Parts: sequence; C-alpha cells; structure tokens
Amino acid sequence: MLRQTFCHLQGIGPKIERGFWRRGIQVWDDVTAADGIDLSANRKTRIQDQLKQSVSNLAKGNSAYFANTLATKHHWRMFQEFRDSVAYLDIETTGLDYYAHHITTIAIYDGKTIRHYVRGHNLNDFANDITNYKLLITYNGKCFDVPFIENAFGITLNQAHIDLRYVLRSLGYSGGLKGCERQLGIDRDDLDGIDGYFAVVLWCEYEQYKNHQALDTLLAYNIQDVLNLETLMTIAYNTNLKYTPFYNELILSDPNQPRNPFSADKKTVKRLMRKYSWLTY
Repeated sequence: MLRQTFCHLQGIGPKIERGFWRRGIQVWDDVTAADGIDLSANRKTRIQDQLKQSVSNLAKGNSAYFANTLATKHHWRMFQEFRDSVAYLDIETTGLDYYAHHITTIAIYDGKTIRHYVRGHNLNDFANDITNYKLLITYNGKCFDVPFIENAFGITLNQAHIDLRYVLRSLGYSGGLKGCERQLGIDRDDLDGIDGYFAVVLWCEYEQYKNHQALDTLLAYNIQDVLNLETLMTIAYNTNLKYTPFYNELILSDPNQPRNPFSADKKTVKRLMRKYSWLTY
C-alpha cells in the first residue's frame, strides 16, 4: 500500500490523495506521467522530488522514513512492504513500573520463526536479535513494551512501529488485546482466562519453586500473543484497505501460522488459580 500512498508527502492530505486516486494517479510513477494533475508546476515538481526520496528509502528498506512522514493512523500502510522484516513483539514482566520491576520473558515472531527469551537464561540475546528487524508490531507497545525494553537493556528501538492498540481502536475494537481477539473471533483454547496478572503468578511459581510447567505455560501465553498479533495485523490491514480503491488488488490472505511450541499445563493453571483466587484476573 505504500506505493499507492501520497499522504506522507508535504502538503498532501487524505482529501487530495483521494482526488489523485479518482483521477487514475494510483501509484508513485503515475505522478510523473500525469498531465491532468490539478497542481501548480512548482508543487508538482516538489512532489516528484519527494517521491524520488520515497522510492529511494523503500529500496533501502528504510521503514523509519515512512514512520516519520506518515501520520500514525496511516502506519498500517507500511505492513505489506515490510512484512518480510517484521517482528511481532510482546514481553511479560513482574509489574507495570519499569523502574521497580523487570522483564521475565520476551517473544518474537517474524512470520516464519518464533523466538523466546527467558530471564536468567538467554534474555540478553534479545538486544542483538531485535536489530535484525525493520518493523515492530505490538499491542500497546508504544506505552509499555518498548519503554520497558529500552530501560531494561539500555537501548533505543529505532524501527518503525505499528501499535495495534491504536489501529484497532480506530476500527472500533478496544478492551485490550484479549478483548479485541474475542470481538474478532480469535480463540485461545487452553490459554483462555490467563492474562498479564496471572503471567506474574506463573513467573513467581517458576522462580520460587523451579516449576517448569509454570514456565512452559507462561511461554505458551507469551508466544500466543505474538502469533495472534499477526492475525490481528492482517485483519486491520485488510479492513483499512476496504476504504481505498485497492482492496481487490492488495488484500492479504489469512496467515499460515506455526504451532505454538509450548502449551498450558492445565493442572498447574487450575492449582494456581485456586491458590490465588483472591486476586482478580
């Protein structure tokens, strides 16, 4: 959808962009060829110069350029072009304050490979691995996951970032990640009922008692989050695409996801939910 996008250009808003599309100016190259474009010669030249930068930055895979020039509500347009270098990202922590608490596990899914990181094992590998990706996709990651990561590792994540919390809210879906999943018919099976608060319980159970069933359940939960992010991103992309002339041309098929390598241990979950029933999950 980036090649059909013009609203990242200076002075071009959605209204002018829609006018371009109606006149048959539907991809960047059409601006150079169009004689009937309703702009002054100087403005047309400026647009053509900016589009040359767009072509160059897309060829270089510079997602940050488009993240900086596109309004946040249009960041979904980057998805298809940078899908081969995307990291669906989610973290679990011991609490919400990144000064007082710490990261327990991190999951990354790139559309092909699942990677997971565990505190006390391989967590430090994350800082290097995340540099291999050009686009981050999270749910509420701009407010939570990314600041927590940057504080914990002393790094800056400079990649373009699509936060599905805002994309989905613009489409009428809210209530947190799990709420959006339910509204869109995504079933978590044995992980249903586990949330961020219970993830803390699972980590404490593992850390205190070395209960590996608790850790496996936590990792299953963490990884399911990133697998579902791909499904949600695809739905959001296709839904937004319906408001453009390019739906039939650019619609994406449902993702073919791998099996989650971890699963919830039902006995552990039941026991801990009973033990901590005084908590509200």
